[in-house]
Amino acid sequence: MLRHPRTEQGAKRRARCPLPQQPLKIAIAGALGRMGREMTEAVQVDPRLELVARFHRPGSTGEGLVARDAALALADVVIDFTTPAASVELAKACAARGGPALVIGSTGLDGSELETIADAAKTIAIVRSGSYSLGLNMLTGLVEQAARALGADDCDIDILEAHHRFKVDAPSGTALMLGEAAARGRGVRLDEVARRARNGIVGTRPAGEIGFAVLRGGSIIGEHSVSFLAEGEALTLSHSAGDRSMFARGAIAAALWVAGQCPGEYGMHDVLGFAAS
Repeated sequence: MLRHPRTEQGAKRRARCPLPQQPLKIAIAGALGRMGREMTEAVQVDPRLELVARFHRPGSTGEGLVARDAALALADVVIDFTTPAASVELAKACAARGGPALVIGSTGLDGSELETIADAAKTIAIVRSGSYSLGLNMLTGLVEQAARALGADDCDIDILEAHHRFKVDAPSGTALMLGEAAARGRGVRLDEVARRARNGIVGTRPAGEIGFAVLRGGSIIGEHSVSFLAEGEALTLSHSAGDRSMFARGAIAAALWVAGQCPGEYGMHDVLGFAAS
């Protein structure tokens, strides 16, 4: 079975670092955002956790908000659903002071931003994922298996994702995660075969292309489907999010897990034990 590069790194570091005493001290980044509010509620009702700080972008005001550096001094783990730029700065700040650990759920990171986070992971433990849903992570594994079994010459792959009107990045981090899984199944790099958009006279579809389509509107929390399209038949694997609490539950699982890990960059496959050797 092919592994994601980050899960390979995790597989090489099975020794756990000292685990902080429970309740685990949690700080929430982006506390005024949709997921920040969801995470705040989820952490407050979990007896394994203690919410010690909430912070947002500099200059933000609100009840109970503190400055970023004050939050980092209090926490064992920071849960971060913000923006690529904010996540990068947070990772650098945590690494510079040797902690706390990070759970990053921001999507739309570019190559240089991913490199900066990977560099920070040399000093602190970081879980980063395009989705913290257990179901979506299961879907990722199924997509990789199907792509391996269904050859590029005989079967096309297209990924459709839909989100609410306020989402700013496209394709979604989860859609790209599914694309990476399909590419791994076929033993290729996603950036070599991805088609992000089609418009105008684009010509016939080349074999092996992995296409993306995006829908934005209303209050859709998140819907993803991966279609395998062959002559005479089609197979579609899909997932639909009912509410954001599933992402909060996954992020909490990641926080509890990463608190006992040595420096490195990990994914949900590590958290869930899928990457175990």
